[in-house]
Amino acid sequence: MSRALDPLEPVVGAEAAARTSARAAARPAGIGQPMAPIFTAMAVLVLVVLSLTFARSAGVVAALWGAAGVAVAVWLRTSRGPLYDLSFGGLIAAGIAAGELLAGNSIELTVMFTVANMLEICLAVLLARRFAPTLNLASVQGACRFLLAAAVIAPIPAAVFASGMLWWMTGADFLASAQTWWFGHALGIAVLSSFGLALTHREVARYRVPARAIEAVVLLGGLAGLCFAVFSQQQLPIGFVTMPLLLLIAVRLRMLGVTAALVIVTILAVGGSMRGFGPYAVAFEGADRALMAQLLVLFGYMPIMLVAALLEERDRFADRARLGQVRAEKASEAKSRLLANVAHEIKSPVGGVIGIGELWKAGQLGPTSATQVEMADMLVKTARQVEALAHDLLDVARAESGAVKVELRPTDVPGVLEDVRRTTALRPDAQGIRLDVVSEGDGLVALADSQRLTQVIANLASNAVKYGGAGGVVVFRASKVYDGVRIEVIDRGGGLSVEKQTQLFEPFNRLGLERSTVEGHGIGLALAKRLVELQGGSIGVTSAPGEGATFWVELPAA
Repeated sequence: MSRALDPLEPVVGAEAAARTSARAAARPAGIGQPMAPIFTAMAVLVLVVLSLTFARSAGVVAALWGAAGVAVAVWLRTSRGPLYDLSFGGLIAAGIAAGELLAGNSIELTVMFTVANMLEICLAVLLARRFAPTLNLASVQGACRFLLAAAVIAPIPAAVFASGMLWWMTGADFLASAQTWWFGHALGIAVLSSFGLALTHREVARYRVPARAIEAVVLLGGLAGLCFAVFSQQQLPIGFVTMPLLLLIAVRLRMLGVTAALVIVTILAVGGSMRGFGPYAVAFEGADRALMAQLLVLFGYMPIMLVAALLEERDRFADRARLGQVRAEKASEAKSRLLANVAHEIKSPVGGVIGIGELWKAGQLGPTSATQVEMADMLVKTARQVEALAHDLLDVARAESGAVKVELRPTDVPGVLEDVRRTTALRPDAQGIRLDVVSEGDGLVALADSQRLTQVIANLASNAVKYGGAGGVVVFRASKVYDGVRIEVIDRGGGLSVEKQTQLFEPFNRLGLERSTVEGHGIGLALAKRLVELQGGSIGVTSAPGEGATFWVELPAA
């Protein structure tokens, strides 16, 4: 049956029933759940009497029916197995039958309505378990699944059965009865069941904070006052204010607040329209007034639930992102500490190896042959590579932990490029490669740390010589760009594919050259990127296979 109540008395009955069912569902298993069927059956009995007394619209069919909504919510929240389901269903059927008799229905109508209501309730529970098993209304998908399965589809067979029986038994209009039944029962399940499912321990705990509790009371109280004013008078055209207020409740109170607000709006809108008040009192009569109020809530106000679900979903994703960021930061800190510790542990023994190798090569440890001198030289060279790796590891660890300090001051970019060119020219692998410096324009002064900038450009020059030296030319270019200075290191080597460009600045990624004869550890570019960012600049690469590569750095102008 359907549920529409007096704007005053039904509020107490519906809210009391909803609170009772929600408290029973929220208690831990083994304490409150055994009593849930009894309390729910009592609430259903009260709601049946109230609905039939105050909300009959099309013959004996009520325009708003809360009994099914309360029963579905508590059943879904407290189900513990087939035996529990059987006993719960029996008690609910008894409550519905008792309410029908107390409201004055005949035994025949009582049996028919009890069967129709239990068909609807059982189908709603089964469909909800099948298509919305998590009962999570805090997501758009979960809310849509539950509303579609339990509120839209479940009442249809019951509406057809009850309307057909009423036509056969009393000659009532089939279409009017079915229409009133479906709208009223769909509204009751959509509103009260959603409120019951949203009323969880976690949601209630939010309102233990006094400020939030006061905010909820003010917003919901304001909505109740506004709806009472709109739907208790015939001419008060301020109903448009209801929607912004519902949106504000969705933003501030999320799903629990919205479902509570919809309970208030539904009771006052349908109840007031049934009693001949509200915006539909003049233009419509009887069942049509109730129908328009039902349509207003179902299609005008119910979509606010999806807004609240979307906001809840966004909050959940934001929380996950924050937790992921915290975990990533902790992992990064642990990695930085590990790199720093490893680098420190490497430096001391490597320094000893270099010292011994130098003494051995110089003959200070005794007479040496030419082969031994060559081996000592190889030993020193390898040890220095390890030492350079240790220094790079320390720099990476310091940069990631924020321990690297930069002093930004006006820096002559062409001068830095010339210094790097001269240093690079002394490298053994730079022999036969022409190194050019090109300055396009005057006033190429960047706001940078000259030492760190030199380190970055030297790293790019080293890579250009090692990987792009086959082109025979490496160009250092400085130019103005917007309000900054652009530095480019250009080679004529083999170039890079788009896939490799995306991996360039990842630490310890040598793009598959780990087994090549080219020395390196895959740290330099990652460190260069961090150092450039610390100076307020950006770094990148422009390249294509067979066309060389251009590594660029952009820094703010001084």
